[in-house]
Amino acid sequence: MFWKKKPKYQTPQITDQNFNEWVVNSETPVLIDFYADWCGPCKILGPIIDELSQEYEGKALVAKVNTEINPMLNQHFKIKSIPTIMFFNKGQLVERFQGLIPKPNLEEILDAYIDENNGINPEVFE
Repeated sequence: MFWKKKPKYQTPQITDQNFNEWVVNSETPVLIDFYADWCGPCKILGPIIDELSQEYEGKALVAKVNTEINPMLNQHFKIKSIPTIMFFNKGQLVERFQGLIPKPNLEEILDAYIDENNGINPEVFE
């Protein structure tokens, strides 16, 4: 080969074991995608979550939870439908959505929590 292929970005995986460390104790906003490998809509949303994870690295944690291998989180949050998107801020669950959500909407929500944590009131700019 004449070129080096860039390694694919690895979106963080939240598990039953690391949830408290990565989400509850996070200083930045957190977006979690609850998914399963067999889920059609999850396969559509997955690449969007991967892009957001890379784009927001250092500003927010964008991660995934495989519902098939993390039954405690699945049960704790009463996941009945996937994909389910949850937003956490300062360790607290603040928003929850089911189904496909367009990337611009996810970015808007993340940006609002990032601004809030930085002391910026988004309503001042409207």
